[in-house]
Amino acid sequence: DYLIGMANAAKMKATVPVILHLDHGPHFVLVMKCIRSGFDSIMYDGSHHPLEQNIQETKRVVEACHAVGIDVEGELGRIAGAEDDLSVDEREAMLVIPEEARRLVDETGIDALAPAIGSAHGHYKGEPKLHFDRLNEIRDLVKIPLVLHGGTGIPDSDIQRAIALGVAKINVNTENQDVFTRTVREVLLTSPKMFDPRKYLGPARAAIKETIRAKIRLFGSHQRA
Repeated sequence: DYLIGMANAAKMKATVPVILHLDHGPHFVLVMKCIRSGFDSIMYDGSHHPLEQNIQETKRVVEACHAVGIDVEGELGRIAGAEDDLSVDEREAMLVIPEEARRLVDETGIDALAPAIGSAHGHYKGEPKLHFDRLNEIRDLVKIPLVLHGGTGIPDSDIQRAIALGVAKINVNTENQDVFTRTVREVLLTSPKMFDPRKYLGPARAAIKETIRAKIRLFGSHQRA
């Protein structure tokens, strides 16, 4: 309740659109709690289920959310953590199958789709390999916005190519946490006697703001709100 209250206060003061979004909602009960709490957008993640169950449960979420004017993002394939020790074959097996993506979209009525195309959550051990051929196939099969999860560490050129192929939303979190935490460490290292959180959280907030500014420009979203 405190977090939602702070988010709503920020929404009222912001000069650009702000939404309260549930990311990777794991089950219907949590989705309903978020709806009642005033969330504006829901991402239901049924990717851990077989396709038929994913379709069935995502459709249930869509029906509940659309009844109150809330958009729903669905996921297909598996977007692993970058630290997961998976073989090449295992990662290949987690990629979205384009025809299954079409079925999920057509049979559930989701408003956006997060297809697994090779990105991962967290820090990449090497350079990530996005499967643009699959992204291109999916774009031709579905007519809704596509979402790229695991945006941290993906080269700018790949980000821009993904956008050109239909990606309209990109999730970036780890990079923001990195710069925030690194700034706190630097401030405390420089001033080891500092104890007031306001004095080291302020610079960290400024650092994360600049990181987000750079992402907004990279994504082509500057002054387009």
